[in-house]
Amino acid sequence: MPAVIYARMSTEHQQYSTENQCDVIREYALSHNMEIIKTYIDEGKSGLNLAGRDALQQLICDVTSPDRDFKAILVYDVSRWGRFQDADESAYYEYICKRAGVDVHYCAEQFANDGSITSTVFKSIKRAMAGEYSRELSSKVFKGQCRLIELGYRQGGPAGYGLRRVLIDQNGNIKTSLRVGEQKSIQTDRVILVPGPLEEVATVRWMYL
Repeated sequence: MPAVIYARMSTEHQQYSTENQCDVIREYALSHNMEIIKTYIDEGKSGLNLAGRDALQQLICDVTSPDRDFKAILVYDVSRWGRFQDADESAYYEYICKRAGVDVHYCAEQFANDGSITSTVFKSIKRAMAGEYSRELSSKVFKGQCRLIELGYRQGGPAGYGLRRVLIDQNGNIKTSLRVGEQKSIQTDRVILVPGPLEEVATVRWMYL
Protein backbone atom coordinates (compact mmCIF):
# COMPACT_ATOMS: atom_id res chain seq x y z
CA MET A 1 0.00 0.00 0.00
CA PRO A 2 1.46 3.42 -0.94
CA ALA A 3 1.77 5.73 2.06
CA VAL A 4 3.24 9.07 3.07
CA ILE A 5 4.88 10.27 6.27
CA TYR A 6 3.85 13.36 8.18
CA ALA A 7 6.30 14.49 10.87
CA ARG A 8 6.36 17.61 13.00
CA MET A 9 8.80 18.95 15.54
CA SER A 10 8.28 22.03 17.68
CA THR A 11 11.39 23.70 19.05
CA GLU A 12 10.67 22.72 22.66
CA HIS A 13 10.25 19.02 21.89
CA GLN A 14 13.67 17.80 20.80
CA GLN A 15 12.86 14.23 21.85
CA TYR A 16 10.37 14.28 19.00
CA SER A 17 13.01 14.98 16.34
CA THR A 18 11.70 14.34 12.86
CA GLU A 19 14.50 11.84 12.28
CA ASN A 20 13.40 9.77 15.27
CA GLN A 21 9.79 9.97 14.20
CA CYS A 22 10.59 8.82 10.68
CA ASP A 23 12.66 5.88 11.95
CA VAL A 24 9.70 4.56 13.97
CA ILE A 25 7.31 5.20 11.11
CA ARG A 26 9.48 3.35 8.59
CA GLU A 27 9.56 0.31 10.87
CA TYR A 28 5.78 0.47 11.13
CA ALA A 29 5.43 0.73 7.36
CA LEU A 30 7.71 -2.26 6.83
CA SER A 31 5.75 -4.43 9.25
CA HIS A 32 2.43 -3.43 7.65
CA ASN A 33 3.48 -3.91 4.01
CA MET A 34 3.37 -0.21 3.19
CA GLU A 35 5.59 1.63 0.75
CA ILE A 36 6.53 5.18 1.71
CA ILE A 37 6.50 7.37 -1.38
CA LYS A 38 6.74 10.87 0.12
CA THR A 39 7.51 12.67 3.36
CA TYR A 40 5.91 15.87 4.66
CA ILE A 41 7.80 17.60 7.47
CA ASP A 42 7.00 20.68 9.54
CA GLU A 43 10.26 21.61 11.30
CA GLY A 44 10.07 23.85 14.34
CA LYS A 45 6.32 24.36 14.03
CA SER A 46 3.82 24.62 16.85
CA GLY A 47 0.97 22.14 16.79
CA LEU A 48 -1.58 24.58 18.20
CA ASN A 49 -3.18 25.35 14.85
CA LEU A 50 -2.88 24.85 11.12
CA ALA A 51 -1.42 28.29 10.41
CA GLY A 52 2.26 28.18 9.52
CA ARG A 53 2.31 24.42 9.06
CA ASP A 54 2.96 24.40 5.33
CA ALA A 55 3.61 20.66 5.15
CA LEU A 56 0.32 19.69 6.79
CA GLN A 57 -1.57 22.19 4.65
CA GLN A 58 0.03 20.72 1.52
CA LEU A 59 -0.71 17.19 2.73
CA ILE A 60 -4.40 17.93 3.20
CA CYS A 61 -4.46 19.59 -0.21
CA ASP A 62 -2.84 16.51 -1.77
CA VAL A 63 -5.28 14.20 0.04
CA THR A 64 -8.22 15.85 -1.71
CA SER A 65 -6.50 15.97 -5.10
CA PRO A 66 -7.82 13.64 -7.82
CA ASP A 67 -4.17 12.86 -8.66
CA ARG A 68 -3.43 11.51 -5.19
CA ASP A 69 -1.20 8.42 -5.35
CA PHE A 70 -1.24 7.25 -1.70
CA LYS A 71 -3.79 5.57 0.53
CA ALA A 72 -2.40 6.08 4.03
CA ILE A 73 -0.78 8.77 6.16
CA LEU A 74 1.71 7.63 8.79
CA VAL A 75 2.20 9.85 11.84
CA TYR A 76 4.31 9.15 14.92
CA ASP A 77 1.52 9.84 17.42
CA VAL A 78 -1.57 11.96 18.02
CA SER A 79 0.42 14.93 19.36
CA ARG A 80 2.50 15.13 16.17
CA TRP A 81 -0.72 15.51 14.17
CA GLY A 82 -1.38 18.51 16.38
CA ARG A 83 -1.90 19.96 19.83
CA PHE A 84 -5.05 21.79 18.78
CA GLN A 85 -6.77 23.59 21.64
CA ASP A 86 -10.08 22.32 20.29
CA ALA A 87 -9.91 18.54 19.93
CA ASP A 88 -12.61 18.73 17.27
CA GLU A 89 -10.20 20.59 14.98
CA SER A 90 -7.76 17.69 15.10
CA ALA A 91 -10.62 15.30 14.36
CA TYR A 92 -11.82 17.50 11.49
CA TYR A 93 -8.52 17.33 9.60
CA GLU A 94 -8.39 13.58 10.07
CA TYR A 95 -11.98 13.32 8.85
CA ILE A 96 -11.04 15.16 5.65
CA CYS A 97 -8.50 12.41 5.01
CA LYS A 98 -10.91 9.62 5.91
CA ARG A 99 -13.63 11.05 3.67
CA ALA A 100 -11.15 11.05 0.78
CA GLY A 101 -10.35 7.38 1.42
CA VAL A 102 -7.03 7.95 3.17
CA ASP A 103 -6.48 6.41 6.61
CA VAL A 104 -4.31 8.09 9.24
CA HIS A 105 -2.10 5.69 11.21
CA TYR A 106 -0.57 6.74 14.54
CA CYS A 107 2.43 4.45 14.52
CA ALA A 108 3.66 4.81 18.12
CA GLU A 109 0.27 4.74 19.81
CA GLN A 110 -0.95 1.69 21.71
CA PHE A 111 -4.23 1.55 19.81
CA ALA A 112 -5.11 0.83 16.21
CA ASN A 113 -6.90 3.71 14.50
CA ASP A 114 -9.52 1.33 13.12
CA GLY A 115 -12.72 3.18 13.93
CA SER A 116 -13.65 0.88 16.80
CA ILE A 117 -15.22 2.26 19.98
CA THR A 118 -12.04 1.55 21.92
CA SER A 119 -9.75 3.35 19.50
CA THR A 120 -12.18 6.27 19.18
CA VAL A 121 -12.26 6.76 22.96
CA PHE A 122 -8.48 6.47 23.32
CA LYS A 123 -7.89 8.84 20.41
CA SER A 124 -10.27 11.44 21.85
CA ILE A 125 -8.49 11.28 25.20
CA LYS A 126 -5.08 11.62 23.54
CA ARG A 127 -6.27 14.64 21.53
CA ALA A 128 -7.53 16.34 24.68
CA MET A 129 -4.29 15.52 26.51
CA ALA A 130 -2.21 16.90 23.63
CA GLY A 131 -4.06 20.22 23.76
CA GLU A 132 -3.97 20.39 27.56
CA TYR A 133 -0.21 19.81 27.58
CA SER A 134 0.28 22.96 25.51
CA ARG A 135 -1.95 25.00 27.82
CA GLU A 136 -0.07 23.79 30.90
CA LEU A 137 3.31 24.36 29.25
CA SER A 138 2.35 27.91 28.29
CA SER A 139 1.32 28.66 31.88
CA LYS A 140 4.52 27.16 33.31
CA VAL A 141 6.73 29.08 30.88
CA PHE A 142 4.96 32.35 31.72
CA LYS A 143 5.30 31.78 35.48
CA GLY A 144 8.95 30.84 35.04
CA GLN A 145 9.68 33.99 33.08
CA CYS A 146 7.91 36.12 35.70
CA ARG A 147 10.06 34.57 38.41
CA LEU A 148 13.27 35.26 36.48
CA ILE A 149 12.21 38.87 35.93
CA GLU A 150 11.62 39.23 39.68
CA LEU A 151 15.18 38.02 40.21
CA GLY A 152 16.47 40.76 37.90
CA TYR A 153 17.18 38.69 34.79
CA ARG A 154 16.43 40.06 31.34
CA GLN A 155 13.91 38.00 29.35
CA GLY A 156 14.54 39.36 25.89
CA GLY A 157 14.54 42.57 23.91
CA PRO A 158 17.22 45.23 23.43
CA ALA A 159 18.61 47.24 26.32
CA GLY A 160 17.27 50.74 26.73
CA TYR A 161 19.31 53.90 26.19
CA GLY A 162 22.00 54.15 28.86
CA LEU A 163 21.99 50.41 29.54
CA ARG A 164 23.82 47.39 28.18
CA ARG A 165 23.18 43.64 28.36
CA VAL A 166 25.72 41.47 30.16
CA LEU A 167 25.91 37.68 30.23
CA ILE A 168 26.49 36.01 33.61
CA ASP A 169 26.94 32.37 34.57
CA GLN A 170 24.89 30.39 37.09
CA ASN A 171 27.10 31.71 39.92
CA GLY A 172 26.55 35.34 38.96
CA ASN A 173 30.00 35.86 37.44
CA ILE A 174 30.15 38.18 34.44
CA LYS A 175 31.17 36.36 31.26
CA THR A 176 30.85 38.95 28.50
CA SER A 177 28.88 41.87 27.13
CA LEU A 178 26.26 41.11 24.51
CA ARG A 179 26.13 43.13 21.32
CA VAL A 180 22.88 43.90 19.52
CA GLY A 181 21.41 40.68 18.15
CA GLU A 182 23.55 38.37 20.29
CA GLN A 183 21.85 35.86 22.58
CA LYS A 184 22.89 33.46 25.32
CA SER A 185 23.61 29.91 24.18
CA ILE A 186 23.89 28.06 27.50
CA GLN A 187 20.61 27.41 29.32
CA THR A 188 21.98 28.10 32.80
CA ASP A 189 23.43 31.48 31.81
CA ARG A 190 21.43 34.63 32.48
CA VAL A 191 21.30 38.14 31.04
CA ILE A 192 21.24 41.25 33.22
CA LEU A 193 21.23 44.97 32.52
CA VAL A 194 24.12 47.19 33.62
CA PRO A 195 24.86 50.91 33.15
CA GLY A 196 26.13 51.73 29.67
CA PRO A 197 28.57 54.40 28.42
CA LEU A 198 29.06 57.30 30.83
CA GLU A 199 27.80 59.89 28.35
CA GLU A 200 24.53 57.97 27.90
CA VAL A 201 24.10 57.55 31.65
CA ALA A 202 24.75 61.28 32.14
CA THR A 203 22.16 62.14 29.50
CA VAL A 204 19.51 59.99 31.18
CA ARG A 205 20.24 61.54 34.58
CA TRP A 206 20.05 65.04 33.07
CA MET A 207 16.63 64.22 31.57
CA TYR A 208 15.24 63.39 35.02
CA LEU A 209 16.71 66.35 36.90
